[in-house]
Amino acid sequence: MPAPKEIVNKWVDAFNARDVEAIVSLYHKDAVNHQVANESVAGRDAIREMFTNEFSTAKMVCIVENILEDGQWAVLEWRDPLGLRRCGFFHVVNGKILFQRGYWDKLSFLKQHDLPI
Repeated sequence: MPAPKEIVNKWVDAFNARDVEAIVSLYHKDAVNHQVANESVAGRDAIREMFTNEFSTAKMVCIVENILEDGQWAVLEWRDPLGLRRCGFFHVVNGKILFQRGYWDKLSFLKQHDLPI
C-alpha cells in the first residue's frame, strides 16, 4: 500500500497536469474534501465537479514547500506562482484519500485571478 506522502505526491502531479480524472482516482469513493473557504463536498462525483470547476476558473499550480507524514496523514504546505500559500491535510486509508481539508485565503485568490468577489 502506498504511503500517504506518496499519494500526495501523485495528487500534486495530477493537480499540476490539471488531470481531473487522475486526481479523482486518488480519492476513496466516499471521500470528503473540505476547503475551508468553501462548502465541503462528498463523493468522487462531487470532487470531480469541484476540480473541473476550479480548473476552468483559474490557472492553478502547486509548488511544494513541504510534505509531512504521520501515520495515515500527510500534510502538504504549498504556494502558487503568484505567492498565495496553502496548506492541505490528507487522511489516506488503504491507499486512497478519505478526507482532505485545505486552508487558503480565498479573497487573495479571487483578487489575484481577477475573479468576482
